[in-house]
Amino acid sequence: MTPPAEYDIGAMVASDYDEALALWQACEGIGLNESDTRSGVTSFLERNPGLSRVVRTRDGNRLVAAVLCGHDGRRGYLHHLAVSSAHRRRGLGRWIVVDCLRALQDAGIPKCNLFLYADNHAGREFWLREGWSARTDLVVIQRSTTLD
Repeated sequence: MTPPAEYDIGAMVASDYDEALALWQACEGIGLNESDTRSGVTSFLERNPGLSRVVRTRDGNRLVAAVLCGHDGRRGYLHHLAVSSAHRRRGLGRWIVVDCLRALQDAGIPKCNLFLYADNHAGREFWLREGWSARTDLVVIQRSTTLD
């Protein structure tokens, strides 16, 4: 896949945090929580070196897309894919995801999962259009690790 000429893609690093956070906060369908602090994201990046991605404009070097990508040794995971509304419909979402999938494949990870809010219809349409499948046989169950 050929990237749009006016953009550069690179690995997300801890110093990208403020710009990525601002993008995530500005985009619909992104749910941030206690794991998305600077220290939480930095820890995620350290555990998954070189897998998360950002896209920047070549002129001005502004961050316009970001995604967290990692794995647990068996399955890959994408979190918080976001493209700035002013830069959508240019293939950046597809481009950044394909780059992450290649990195996961190179790491020997055969499949990738993501979490999507049930009411995020635009996000669902994007992922299904990109060849992802909705699993109806699984349910996410979660609890806090706090044991008090």
